[in-house]
Amino acid sequence: MLEISSYLAYLGISLAVTVWVGRTLFSNGRIFLLDAFAGNAQMADSVNQLLRVGFYLLNFGFIALFLNTGRIPETVGGLVKQLSWQVGVVLLVLGTIHLFNMKNIAGMRSRALHKLKPKVDEAAAAPASRWPEDASQPTV
Repeated sequence: MLEISSYLAYLGISLAVTVWVGRTLFSNGRIFLLDAFAGNAQMADSVNQLLRVGFYLLNFGFIALFLNTGRIPETVGGLVKQLSWQVGVVLLVLGTIHLFNMKNIAGMRSRALHKLKPKVDEAAAAPASRWPEDASQPTV
């Protein structure tokens, strides 16, 4: 009975946290994607949806694989210990995936901003000299 309780608790906590994080990232990530895609709402929404599907597939797959850690808890203390290990690993994986996604979105934004930056003539971009042509002559 303790084994089934362990599985149910792990699945319940892990799936609930994954869905909550996925929804939060989906709803709050749109603004970053709009910025990264220079206001192209259709592209931002499409990428946001694809990121959400990939996020869920990756995390649900990991949760399913990590369900069986090879140990069956024999006590309630063992159950809590195993559950904290499993949920902790799932949270670390969620955080790592989030950081990876944010790094990629930041890279997309940087590339988009670089494309929008107007090409400036190097001569016009050179800073003006602070000193008159002949610094040895005082100016009046």
